[in-house]
Amino acid sequence: MTYLWGMGMNKTTVINVVGLTKRLLGENTPFLSAWAKKNRVETIQPLLPAVTCSAQSTYLTGKWPSEHGIVGNGWYFKTECEVKFWRQSNKLVQATKIWEAAKKVNPDFTCANMFWWYNMYSTADYSVTPRPNYLADGRKIPDCYSHPAALRDELQKELGTFPLFKFWGPATTIQSSRWIADASMATDRKYDPTLTLIYLPHLDYNLQRHGHHHPSIAQDLREIDAVCADLINYYESKGSKIVVLSEYGITDVSRPIHLNRLFRREGWLGIRTEQSWELLDAGASKVFAVADHQVAHIYINDRSLTGTVKTLLENTPGIQLILDETGREAHHINHSRSGDFVVVADNDSWFTYYFWEEDGKAPDFAHMVDIHKKPGYDPVEMFMDPKIPIPLLKVGWILLKKKLGFRTPMAVTPLDASLVKGSHGNLSANEEDYPIIIGKDLEETNGSYEPVSIYDLIWDQIFGHAI
Repeated sequence: MTYLWGMGMNKTTVINVVGLTKRLLGENTPFLSAWAKKNRVETIQPLLPAVTCSAQSTYLTGKWPSEHGIVGNGWYFKTECEVKFWRQSNKLVQATKIWEAAKKVNPDFTCANMFWWYNMYSTADYSVTPRPNYLADGRKIPDCYSHPAALRDELQKELGTFPLFKFWGPATTIQSSRWIADASMATDRKYDPTLTLIYLPHLDYNLQRHGHHHPSIAQDLREIDAVCADLINYYESKGSKIVVLSEYGITDVSRPIHLNRLFRREGWLGIRTEQSWELLDAGASKVFAVADHQVAHIYINDRSLTGTVKTLLENTPGIQLILDETGREAHHINHSRSGDFVVVADNDSWFTYYFWEEDGKAPDFAHMVDIHKKPGYDPVEMFMDPKIPIPLLKVGWILLKKKLGFRTPMAVTPLDASLVKGSHGNLSANEEDYPIIIGKDLEETNGSYEPVSIYDLIWDQIFGHAI
């Protein structure tokens, strides 16, 4: 595409309602359903992997993971020999972002990034993202990070401290999405950016905890519908074009797959024992898995085992796809950060990061919400351990000890992966579970939009069609 320098611009707002699908639009989403009827609703083909960081980076660059390098919510950093999840630096995204391209054609363009991932140290004009304070006594204090830095203080003075523990973990509620929505509108009143990107994670929680058929889902839908109503009414009053979209749909699951335990039984994992706990030593492992919902990257340090690893994977129930280099290229995930194999679970299955065989030897962080230490994604963090007889009493006791200065871990996370009833990441066969996009000027498709085309759809909202 070529663009005219100095093109006129439309104020545009993109609202990312995580997990929203056609299946979920209905009587429990009265506002969104009515608003969708006045616009156009189209599905988006699931990205591989259909996870937050990869999908958002694809939408904002118009490139596949093979080009922008975000092959999951985390991966194995080969030069450091460490698995790292939920990094924050925007410099990890190896492609031009939509706001960078837009500034080149109209230098008056501005962008506010409200909680979309890889938020820190980007070229966006205004941004806010979760960033707790980790104190020396072991406490984790809710907070957020912003650019400009003063914006954090202004928002938290007006709205209260960002509710971090309502954003992820067993205490999640609509409060986090509500805070993000209110912060987005406050930022808009202050700066009036051309493009605002808003992330609303609320549906992600109970759909993963309980699946589609749990009674709590109806209330979740009503709550996020009310937040969307406030946002859409506000931004429409400002003359903004509005796009509502999602990153993935969540499917019901019942089978966790413990890849690292399989590899351990073959003698391939490097395991260290420290303080009586076991730790996965990725750099010392012959083969290990980085689990990320329904996708896992298999890294093979001992290449002589490649054929044996593939045979083991082929004989593991619940694995739908095993992608070697040719398969990775076909699915646009062939990047140096990717595993030697990328495996995809079927609709009923998902991958755990678990590597211990006895729960008594699980590392201390396994019992906590600790997204940065775990060598894989852990949805069990959303549960309170059912073995704790009076959970609120235990949590209160731990908080009291922390306030008294004791280094006491918040060890309330269970080690039972069977609790998880919903997941995402694979190429769902059911179109009702595809992510969707809703907007006024969308072109009708005979099927679904490719994930990379979302960039152009957002561009067209801002500038009109490219010439």
